[in-house]
Amino acid sequence: MSTTPHPRRPGRRATRVLAAAASLATLGALAAALPASAGQEQAGGGKGGKKRTVDVQLLSFNDFHGNLQPPAGSSGQVTEKQHDGTEKKIDAGGVEYLATSLRTARKAHPYSVTAAAGDLIGASPLLSGLFHDEPTVQAMNKLDLDVSSVGNHEFDEGAKELARIQNGGCHPKDGCFEKDGKGRPKKFEGADYPYLAANVTDEKTGKPILKPYWVWKHKGVKVGFIGVTLEGTPDIVSAEGIKGLKFHDEIKTVNKYAEILDKQGVKSIVTLIHEGGAPASQSYNYDCDSPGAGDGISGPITDIAKGITPKVDALVTGHTHAAYVCTIPDPAGKPRMVTSASSYGKLYTDTTLTYDRRTKDIVRTSVKSANHVVSREQAKAPDMTSLINRWDKLAAPIANRPVGYISGDIPGRGAGVPEAPLGDLIADAQLAHAKSLDPEADLALMNPGGIRSDLVHKASGSEGDGVVTYGEAFTVQPFSNTVNLVDLTGAQLVTALKQQVGGANQASPKILQVSEGLTYTLDMTKTGADRVVTDSIKLNGKALDPAATYRVALNSFLAGGGDGFPELGKGTKPLVGADDLKAFNDYLAANSSADKPIAPPKADRITIVK
Repeated sequence: MSTTPHPRRPGRRATRVLAAAASLATLGALAAALPASAGQEQAGGGKGGKKRTVDVQLLSFNDFHGNLQPPAGSSGQVTEKQHDGTEKKIDAGGVEYLATSLRTARKAHPYSVTAAAGDLIGASPLLSGLFHDEPTVQAMNKLDLDVSSVGNHEFDEGAKELARIQNGGCHPKDGCFEKDGKGRPKKFEGADYPYLAANVTDEKTGKPILKPYWVWKHKGVKVGFIGVTLEGTPDIVSAEGIKGLKFHDEIKTVNKYAEILDKQGVKSIVTLIHEGGAPASQSYNYDCDSPGAGDGISGPITDIAKGITPKVDALVTGHTHAAYVCTIPDPAGKPRMVTSASSYGKLYTDTTLTYDRRTKDIVRTSVKSANHVVSREQAKAPDMTSLINRWDKLAAPIANRPVGYISGDIPGRGAGVPEAPLGDLIADAQLAHAKSLDPEADLALMNPGGIRSDLVHKASGSEGDGVVTYGEAFTVQPFSNTVNLVDLTGAQLVTALKQQVGGANQASPKILQVSEGLTYTLDMTKTGADRVVTDSIKLNGKALDPAATYRVALNSFLAGGGDGFPELGKGTKPLVGADDLKAFNDYLAANSSADKPIAPPKADRITIVK
């Protein structure tokens, strides 16, 4: 893979910066009255009459996942804590609104840089996913995104496809999706912004597969960006997607390149890291530093932040789809800003980095940051509406086809509970497909991370309430995994269920969604693997026999031991069925109609003890 990013095309960003500078020069008196948070250069000594410090605006977001259109249901909402302690749900997201939010935020900020922390593409709704996320990359270019780290989902289609996303070119299998004015195939131009992958190297050469860092420069101000994804990416991506690659420790990698940047004279450094944490509250405006710095957050990012060199001035994070603004102490014990902006473009983070021209470093004590809602009450960006309409015309014949009917909302990604109603429905669909291949199939298991959205009863277009379209089903299951059948012993199934809350998943449990007939108790008052009550595990009312062999349906990702379930990767007598989306659509078609829609499952197969 080339280590050279697609050349940044001049024009939009240069025009915006020059226009802002000209405006400030013309309105000198007004500029002098601007507050520091608006990018005003601060008083102090400096060469050539320049002020010593200047505020750099860092706008950031993460985990966009190709959500060009506003996400549906709970996936498209953020929680806001009110002054009286109550919580309010706010509809948010959609690239038309994200563009407006970012462009509005940049006004009167001559020093502004926009960055992302990975998973911009992958696990995307049909409008983008059907075209291998070319529409999303085009949207990010229009947003004037400056730089992004890779995330695990950037590897869903492999390293060669990621290189195409960066450098451009038509898809090797599906070709060019658009045509130029003369009806000829139009080449995809790739990302204007560099993708950074400091801790992802080629097994043969040992070199990063993409640029490890990038330096933003403006009027003598330099800010370096180092981009990494989580070291555990191989555990959550298909083996084919990361073939030939090595993923390295996040802390060691960042510290290595921070030292390199420092020697180059770049003292102001931001890390873009696709790994995150879990705040104590789901409210985006929750005070993460209460009662003390970083006390309101847990998870992998806390230890990583505490291990990354003090040379790094701020961390923009992602992966957990959480919203937080925290000051986690660095190894020297000094507070350092760590942020995350939820997911799907529902929030953006606005961080002020005060740059000292004399030291070339960030004044840490002056760093301020806050998350802001991408409200749907504001005007849409016309260029994004045009982009969506253009791709929607290509997708419409497939996307709008009805595939089933539901009588109410069926929560999936947004369920917020260990067992999601949509998870049960998908597991049942996979078991039904498995039985069509082998009548001896006993049960199905579905990984929760593979459920990307909810099924919403309200119509998303002209299809009518309760109608599930192909596009909506695709949004739920966009990975094109196959439904596989394997033999596992009862003892292996017990081990696999315990791996939900033990081993690699102990710190962040991944509760498998189960098909009808499989029941057990999950005791959350206990710790680790002991949370799964072994004696409670039953199949069709009978205790699981450790010595018996069971025929288990699961997607190809789980069958490969993905998501921290190595025991599931030990299955024997494999049989590969159709892709999981087809299995889901076939089940909806066979079990629902306009007169008899599917009711939301009760989600009562796993008994939770709290």
